[in-house]
Amino acid sequence: MKAMGVFALMLIFGLFSADLPFSSARTIFNVLDYGAKADGKTDDSNAFSAAWKAACSAATQNPTVMVPSSKDFLVYPLTFHGPCKSSNISFKVIGTINAPSSPSVWRGRNARRWLIFHGVTGLLITGNGTFNGHGSEWWDLSCADHPNMIGCATVLPMALNIISCKQSTISDIYTIDSAVFHVVVNQSSDILVKNMHITAPESSPNTDGIHVEHSQNVLVNNSVIATGDDCVSIGELSSNITVSYITCGPGHGVSIGSLGKYGNSVKVEDIHVKKVNFKGTTNGVRIKTWQSTGVHISEVTYDDIVGTSSSKRAINLNCSQSVACTGIYLSNIKIESDKSGQQVISECTNAHGTNSGVVQPKSCLQS
Repeated sequence: MKAMGVFALMLIFGLFSADLPFSSARTIFNVLDYGAKADGKTDDSNAFSAAWKAACSAATQNPTVMVPSSKDFLVYPLTFHGPCKSSNISFKVIGTINAPSSPSVWRGRNARRWLIFHGVTGLLITGNGTFNGHGSEWWDLSCADHPNMIGCATVLPMALNIISCKQSTISDIYTIDSAVFHVVVNQSSDILVKNMHITAPESSPNTDGIHVEHSQNVLVNNSVIATGDDCVSIGELSSNITVSYITCGPGHGVSIGSLGKYGNSVKVEDIHVKKVNFKGTTNGVRIKTWQSTGVHISEVTYDDIVGTSSSKRAINLNCSQSVACTGIYLSNIKIESDKSGQQVISECTNAHGTNSGVVQPKSCLQS
């Protein structure tokens, strides 16, 4: 009887081992195991693609694509497709992933986006590694910065793109020198972006840190962003977006918009910006719209704002002549000039609302 028990156990184990493919039992999918050279010169795109496909199709829970430390990887434009078999999947970057530095090698490729995660649920991108967009040559070709240049580039690659994803997190990642936007969240929901370090030269054009559009339930938290454009920008058809505990600057501040470029009606609501430290930025918080009838700004609160302004206009509420801003609420604001002995002012155009507590400079809102 005892021998039969041992035989039965051996038989069950043997069947289990024979029926379970090795790849499905793995939890770590190191790009080096899929042929990455990690010399910073060889195109490792195929290795990254193969590692992702293996992890995404694995039957194990919480598979992880591993980009190891002390390595430099050159990766051309690439899309990591979902959905994946596991309910959660990680992309752990400890080394450095580099975009091609020369715009010429992008010919015939997707020059609008560098790395795309598309249609993934339960994605975690983390690891203290770096995404290097190598955007300097692009900046010299940008039509936005060189409008009179013959052959200037109208399309430049956004670095890290989260598209049609759900319940996903990006954390503890460094992104540097993207050609344009560093991190994009588009058509996604329930996204957390935290503990990010995003940098580009102050003179680099359109290098927004984090851009959110067509998305819902997004939290951008506890990050340091210093670029040549908005630290965080929020585009059309976005709702329930919170930006908090951000160190911003240099850059253009935190912006909603631009909205209504084509005169169409747009909806952006439940946007919350709090505990942001602006230093050396051209703006603090702002809402940008095109002069059209498709945008009505209403129910906006500015509360508990303290600091200095390098320009004379510390508060500028310049609303559309055709559609007034309504329901604007100013409370507990104290902004002084950064120049000793000088005063700052507020200016309003077609802006209506109320004030509470101290508002300095004096409010210009119409009742």
